[in-house]
Amino acid sequence: MESKNSTSPMQFILLGLLHHTNMHTFFLALIWLALVTAMSGNTLLLVLIQVDSSLHTPMYFFLSQLAFMDICEILTVVPKMVADFLTPGNPISQVACWAQIFLVVMMGGAECLLLAVMAYDRYVAICNPLQYPILLSRRVCLGLAAGAWIGAAADALIHSVYTIHLPYCGSKDIDQFFCEVQSLLKLSCSDTSQYKTLVFVSGIVLLLIPSSIILASYTCILATVLRMKSTKGQQKALATCSSHLTAVGMFYGAAIFAYMRPNVPHSPEQDKVAPVFYTIVTPVLNPLIYSLRNRDVLGALRKLVMKCRVLQQN
Repeated sequence: MESKNSTSPMQFILLGLLHHTNMHTFFLALIWLALVTAMSGNTLLLVLIQVDSSLHTPMYFFLSQLAFMDICEILTVVPKMVADFLTPGNPISQVACWAQIFLVVMMGGAECLLLAVMAYDRYVAICNPLQYPILLSRRVCLGLAAGAWIGAAADALIHSVYTIHLPYCGSKDIDQFFCEVQSLLKLSCSDTSQYKTLVFVSGIVLLLIPSSIILASYTCILATVLRMKSTKGQQKALATCSSHLTAVGMFYGAAIFAYMRPNVPHSPEQDKVAPVFYTIVTPVLNPLIYSLRNRDVLGALRKLVMKCRVLQQN
């Protein structure tokens, strides 16, 4: 029996975000609605950018990458979260846990880098419009997007490989609604202090440096916009940038709180709040922010609806 247990694959139990109460059942319905909203909103955004030639610009190319990341992020977390609520005690294998860590970290890291790229795109478009076609050519855009994906994948591979090789002692209950690096470290019986330093350095590279680029870009953009003589031009530039800053504030705020806050005592509930924002709330709100406050996207949606009506009539 001991030999069998020692060779059996390791499994974890995700304790989840919700408990079986009437209120939490209502929250589960909201989370399921969030999944449907995020999937439909981001998919619609991808379709509009693909079919409407007026949206074939660098800004919307990067926005399509963001929409795809949001789809992958919420699909990685929410279905398993709902399944665990419906069937408590449902285990997750070590390999599946590793895969979830890899995907969540990769999508989060890629979004961190991509938001900085999008800020640079707006900086060039507003502050150096004559050089925009050169500085953000199709080749450059593909290179920037590929860099975000490759850099995030490399970072995710380091974290997931490290965590899967950690020795785990005692309880295998993860007090979180998905496999998260910080939660797994608490279960390990080895010294993880050096790795926690690596997590902090990774946070500097993927959070503080991109957020500094974003802050510098929008400082220059604000200075340029205030010097504009056209009120209409000011309003259009501010509307586009405010949408981006709203998304940036939500995502970076939650990620920095989760991975770079001081090492002070905090409750398990606090550990679960920040991940809700960058795994569920942000994927839901991003398409709403970028579509409802963007005339080009709304215009493309109207044209698509009109085209569908004409096809139905014929």
